[in-house]
Amino acid sequence: MNDPKSILDELKKAVVGKDNVLIMALLAILARGHILLEDIPGVGKTTMALAFSKALGLQYNRVQFTPDVLPSDIVGFSLYDKASGQMVYQPGAILCNLFLADELNRATSRTQSALLEAMEEGNVTVDGVTHPVPDPFVVIATQNPVGASGTQLLPDSQLDRFMVRLSMGYPRPADELELLSRKQKGNPLDTVRCIADRNGLAEIRDVVDQTYVNPKILEYIIRLGNATRTHAHVLQGASPRASLAATSMAKAAAWVQGRDYVIPGDVKLIYPATITHRLLLTADAKASGVTADTVLAEILKNTPAPVVK
Repeated sequence: MNDPKSILDELKKAVVGKDNVLIMALLAILARGHILLEDIPGVGKTTMALAFSKALGLQYNRVQFTPDVLPSDIVGFSLYDKASGQMVYQPGAILCNLFLADELNRATSRTQSALLEAMEEGNVTVDGVTHPVPDPFVVIATQNPVGASGTQLLPDSQLDRFMVRLSMGYPRPADELELLSRKQKGNPLDTVRCIADRNGLAEIRDVVDQTYVNPKILEYIIRLGNATRTHAHVLQGASPRASLAATSMAKAAAWVQGRDYVIPGDVKLIYPATITHRLLLTADAKASGVTADTVLAEILKNTPAPVVK
């Protein structure tokens, strides 16, 4: 897994014309983060998750979230074993390397909250006993757009647990034609090769963690975060967790580009995908058609980047 291009080449066998989304998702995985895909049904979100699991050799589980899914379906439960006379833990679906939470915002709040401990702490607790999730561990959650039937807004605290929010969007006509052509020859997912394993991913994550970040770059990230907190159109700005996420993503971006140090361009590259979903805009801003994307574009333009040698 020393060459990120080989990973992307495998992913692109199944996901056509969404290179930027694939890159951001890969950066989030390398940065030990979780991914929220917000989009309409049928544009390839599940396919992308499956492609990552195959290319990176990750054990994969998927749960279709509906109002009747229970927290125990996710984290597991204890069952009485007659032979031993003891309660035995039955692992839930989340005990895997890559967990796909499909249509997360259709589930109840209790079930959604079952994900939080695993995402933040790396373990689940059932009947007072803590069970670690496998390493590596990644959650890819999909969310239907607000207003779709049976959906509800995810709480701010839960959104903040996702390192990035991405959107696949409709394919271009040429890309959709290419996808249809590939489907005539079989399932494109069947052509995705496993070119890494869990140990290889863990090693790369360790290397990414050691990527050097100049103090000036850290100050730049802090200035960007403060700019979101003081912007006239922002009701709630980026949290310190967001600054940590931006730093981790910038490290991953540096590694993917063959560097062991971060430059300001890395921060600019990952900042919108890492921060947009964490901002709450004022009512006046929403009424005026202002979006989090336009706010961040303005902040990135008006916040001077440091000169790092």
